[in-house]
Amino acid sequence: MASHPNFFLMSTIRYGFIGAGQIAEYSANIINGHANSSVVAVQDLSAERLADLSAKCRIPKTYATAAELFADPEVDAVYIAVPNKFHVPLTLQALEAGKHVMLEKPFAMNYAEAQQAADAAQKAGKVLTLGMNQRFGQNQQKFRTLVEKGSFGEIYHAKAYWYRRTGIPKLGTWFGNREIAGGGCLYDIGVHLLDLCLYVIGRFDAVSVSGNTYTKFGNRGLGEGGWGKSDREGILFDVEDFATAHIRFADGLSVSLDVSWACHTAQGNRLDVEIFGTEAGGKVMDGRVFRRDAQTSEYVTLEEIPAAVRFPHGERFHNFTNHLLDGEELCVTIDQALAVQKILDGIAESSRTGREVVL
Repeated sequence: MASHPNFFLMSTIRYGFIGAGQIAEYSANIINGHANSSVVAVQDLSAERLADLSAKCRIPKTYATAAELFADPEVDAVYIAVPNKFHVPLTLQALEAGKHVMLEKPFAMNYAEAQQAADAAQKAGKVLTLGMNQRFGQNQQKFRTLVEKGSFGEIYHAKAYWYRRTGIPKLGTWFGNREIAGGGCLYDIGVHLLDLCLYVIGRFDAVSVSGNTYTKFGNRGLGEGGWGKSDREGILFDVEDFATAHIRFADGLSVSLDVSWACHTAQGNRLDVEIFGTEAGGKVMDGRVFRRDAQTSEYVTLEEIPAAVRFPHGERFHNFTNHLLDGEELCVTIDQALAVQKILDGIAESSRTGREVVL
């Protein structure tokens, strides 16, 4: 504990925000709700978004450029939530300026970029993490505990999925452009369910992946869900709005991933991680475990899961703040984030080449 770089040296964490988009207001309220953290500065290229967030969340300082915010000595950590193309460049600048960084998903445009950021954090002696909020739900935490205890026996397969019927972020913006976003539904919501699945089963050591991606709705101006405050600029939609993948591990474990921004499906929004083990199975976000009763051999469904929750606060920013202040275990490690990025790269390459990709 005493080796933690900030242990006993700080009493509060002062955040600076890079980006005042739709998620920023929610994030600022969470940070300001922690007894030992606050948002003290924000930067955005849009003067209108900047003024709006500053007023709503009572953020005292606003900056026109990221460099100005990074130079502020009263900012201890930065939260970066901007178009994906700028994730790593801004992360590198923040780390060089001596700031800790929480980065919004996805990590990077590709694995090489992500590794560059990881190396920079290590060199700077600063904490870099990804804001994977899906890990912190009560059911997700309980399932992680059950897996660690071996309650499922040998887990031989898991499936992760997030289907949206009409859930493409605002059309005509950067979300749907490969040059700026890097990918579509995989990078936006697929990364969440893939990360959650690997976290719950405790496996980030995949050896190969095969996948297919499809662009069937957004390129026709269909399937919009409306998320995002970015202005419509008529930007080309050329990313995937549906993706599927099969991920293999050296010991035979397999994981399937299916994700859509838009597709014809019975429900408008459906997501979960399902686990298949030799002793039990379960639906993580649904909070149910399926197994045979040891006494009666009857098949039972457990809906009240008797398992500990590692992070009772249930919040990524609280975890980051607590880690910086007193060494609370950091939920999302950079090694894990790199493994997820490598799989995303592999899915894209497999779809492009029509071949399985060795990771």
